[in-house]
Amino acid sequence: MKNVLIVSGHPELNTSIANQTILSEVAQALPEAEIRRLDTLYPDYKFDIAAEQAALLKADVIVFQFPFSWYSMPGLMKLWLDQVFLHGFSHGSKGKLGGKKLILSFTTGAPVAAYQKDGVMKHTIDDYIPQFETTATLCGLDFQEPIYTNGISYTARNDEATINAQRELAKDHAARLIANIKAVAA
Repeated sequence: MKNVLIVSGHPELNTSIANQTILSEVAQALPEAEIRRLDTLYPDYKFDIAAEQAALLKADVIVFQFPFSWYSMPGLMKLWLDQVFLHGFSHGSKGKLGGKKLILSFTTGAPVAAYQKDGVMKHTIDDYIPQFETTATLCGLDFQEPIYTNGISYTARNDEATINAQRELAKDHAARLIANIKAVAA
């Protein structure tokens, strides 16, 4: 299998049910994959740019794992992107990431019904994807079909049955992500 890098952008992964479960399942199924938890590596949000760029250069497949936050990635991951994906490294005439596969893997708190033209958000999830696809295009990354799961809200964790249901949704998400990683890394 090719080198797989998973960048976890959850700002407080220890409080997560879904993202924590997804990463645990992936780590078990793909022990050779490198998982970089931004929240534990950089609790002060001061990134080691050289280390992050080295991890990206080594990877053939890059996965961004995060909870959908304000219709994008969380602030921690956005700051990481701003500081690590520099001109001359990630893009531009001397960009070094071209040809690597990029997989978005994320969860949303709101249910799928909210992400409909006639739903609360007035947009589908697909309407929010172009910004990520444009970033991939700029960097020469091969953008893969995103993997996401709706309806995993931290505000809905008020009983054990709900928590278990979220874990099961996360395990299903992880299985889809693992299959996708294996397919693109073959």
